[in-house]
Amino acid sequence: MTAGVKGPEAFRTIGEVTAELGIAQHILRYWETKFPQLKPLQRAGGRRYYRPEDVALLRQIDQLLNRQGYTVRGVQQLLKSKEPIPEPEPVAEDLLGALKRVRAELVEAIR
Repeated sequence: MTAGVKGPEAFRTIGEVTAELGIAQHILRYWETKFPQLKPLQRAGGRRYYRPEDVALLRQIDQLLNRQGYTVRGVQQLLKSKEPIPEPEPVAEDLLGALKRVRAELVEAIR
């Protein structure tokens, strides 16, 4: 394993998770209040450590909220129901990728 690269089973800090998912730390902390299934370990000083299953759940929540258009309440109900989580439509993912590329190009052009 390369130095500085964590394995798939390693715990992640809030900074590592937010960088990986592309969302803000305050959003993760908010989601912790809304989704009781999400319980990262908290060490002295309140530092959060996310297990691999926490990161997988965060990916799922992010996918449902930010890419599939569910509300927080809708995601809460889906997670409580234990029914299979709907998969995103490939077209929506392609569109999202294109929008992200255009945004990055615009940001770069402004600089």
